[in-house]
Amino acid sequence: MSEELLVLREIWKTYDTGTLAVHALRGIDLVIHRGDYIAIMGPSGSGKSTLMHIIGCLDSPTRGSYTLAGEEVARLSAGRLATVRNRFLGFVFQNFNLLPRASILRNVELPLLYAGVPRAQRRDQAQQMLARVGLGERGGSRPNQLSGGQRQRAAIARALVTSPVVLLADEPTGNLDQTTGGEVMGLFDELHRGGQTVIIVTHDPQVAAHARTIVRIVDGLVSSAGEIAA
Repeated sequence: MSEELLVLREIWKTYDTGTLAVHALRGIDLVIHRGDYIAIMGPSGSGKSTLMHIIGCLDSPTRGSYTLAGEEVARLSAGRLATVRNRFLGFVFQNFNLLPRASILRNVELPLLYAGVPRAQRRDQAQQMLARVGLGERGGSRPNQLSGGQRQRAAIARALVTSPVVLLADEPTGNLDQTTGGEVMGLFDELHRGGQTVIIVTHDPQVAAHARTIVRIVDGLVSSAGEIAA
């Protein structure tokens, strides 16, 4: 059995609107192992993005236990949590979230800057990662000089530059056409074959079909979870 990286037990997330309590998650149990390739699916409002934010330590559950790489997240200090997030988690978003006035190379360097990596080393690592995603010649470009698919590849390079244990992607093809989205998903497939643990949140069955396991969320609960036949 491969190593358990993320263990969620009885995860609830409740939002108080002032007049009523909205239960976005209602007792989620989920275990993710090293090397998994998981798609979290569900309709709008199902709780899948809330679950992704909790997995990524961008939000906290109202109650329940979340263990990341053997550490109980709720017990971590703010500084330790930032370190764990930087070391273990890489994020890819639907809207790319690239700094528009910075070069692509500079965008990819940013997580290393936050981690305190010396300038020459972070520039070298960022350049290597751009080459890995097929953008080795575009480091000097700004985001608006790239196509949507290239911008998402740059965002993937930024997510990978710290060598995270888990790569999290929230609707990574949502702003791309079908052909370009397929190319980006091919990159995720390649990364998984290389040993990367990948978690993708999506509503698109074609995107989910790339994963090895699909977890379906409905009304804040896991309605089903199972492996896809090879």
